[in-house]
Amino acid sequence: MAEASDRRSQAPSGARSQGEAEPRRPPREKASEVALEGIRVLDFSTVGPAARCARILADYGAEVIKVGAPPGRQGVQIQPAFHAYAGHRWMKQVRIDLKADEGRAAFLELAKGADVVLESYRPGVAERLGIGYGAVRGVNPRVVYCSTSGYGQSGPAARWAGHDLDYLAVGGYLACSGPRADGGPPIPGASVADGAAGGMHAAIAILAALQRRARTGEGQYLDVSVAEGVLALMALAIDEHLATGAEPGPGHDVLSGRYAFYDTYPARDGKWLAVGAIEPAFYANLCKALGLERWIPHQMDDAAQEEIRADFRAAFRTRDRDDWVAELAPADTCVAPVYSVAELVHDAQFAARGAFCEARHPERGAFRQLAPVLAGMRRPEGPVAVREGSATDTDGLLRSAGLSQDAIQDMKRRGVVA
Repeated sequence: MAEASDRRSQAPSGARSQGEAEPRRPPREKASEVALEGIRVLDFSTVGPAARCARILADYGAEVIKVGAPPGRQGVQIQPAFHAYAGHRWMKQVRIDLKADEGRAAFLELAKGADVVLESYRPGVAERLGIGYGAVRGVNPRVVYCSTSGYGQSGPAARWAGHDLDYLAVGGYLACSGPRADGGPPIPGASVADGAAGGMHAAIAILAALQRRARTGEGQYLDVSVAEGVLALMALAIDEHLATGAEPGPGHDVLSGRYAFYDTYPARDGKWLAVGAIEPAFYANLCKALGLERWIPHQMDDAAQEEIRADFRAAFRTRDRDDWVAELAPADTCVAPVYSVAELVHDAQFAARGAFCEARHPERGAFRQLAPVLAGMRRPEGPVAVREGSATDTDGLLRSAGLSQDAIQDMKRRGVVA
């Protein structure tokens, strides 16, 4: 059970009261202070968990080089929208035909200077292309090689195709969520498996392997299964079942809707509030604020929960959402607004923390995007330059790997690199 935060919330309108000081933004990281400066990552992904991992590593200061196929040889690769994955800010790109002998050799020259290789092919594909862990380790024994896949590199489901929803399904996440109107599990509003069970899982594993390498000098192979990452997210429910035989699901416990003090409620204007008043003191504060003191002794009384919910619902419907938030959020009640995406980008708390930044694209112009928000990430000092998707750094990267300009130009003429 998570301990409730004691942070005083900002008013949801985003306006500061008169006389209130400008909120202090977090200190910006200097270029020499970013955590992963000097770490080079070769990334084969275009979308999904590995792309999320690459984004995390780049925002922590790693030099991430996207490795893709030349135009016309990209096959079924998905090309994300210009704004997806933060527009690949701070990343470089090289395009190489890995099915060509010279292209594969050029990649292995690049791999000699890499700290991390990140791939998301189906199990066995990287090996068939001649760029698997064995081949890369042969030229760079210190490499941390991370393979991300839905179910892992081994086992009866290893070659199954899947996406975020599938991994949340097999990992128990969907069965413990909901239900929706027709009684089935809901479709999550965020790609939790890609972002956390896959992307963060891979990033954590890579960072641990880099720390191990700093201590031992040895590289490592990492087999990241997104489905197993979902198991990690579901650890509280899984461990409870294994230890006690309980069958977790919607309404099973405090965190899945059993009690009225951990639920969502509509306000008068049709907008919603989230209530997470788990601790008795916070619950008592909420009941007093709503004029429902009689329910204070019945917080965990299962028989009273529907009556408490009905009274909470009736109370919240007497005022608009933001009026309730302005009163309750600063009063230790664990109440927050249920924001739409269009609302949250104007939230005062996020603005004070510098959660959004400006980007500039050569064709699309200026637009806002989510800033690097995880603790310790480098923050941009000004607008972030987002490059057009076809721009590459192939020439410079291959020259730095030791290939001659004549050889590079010859491969470009034959479409091996671009």
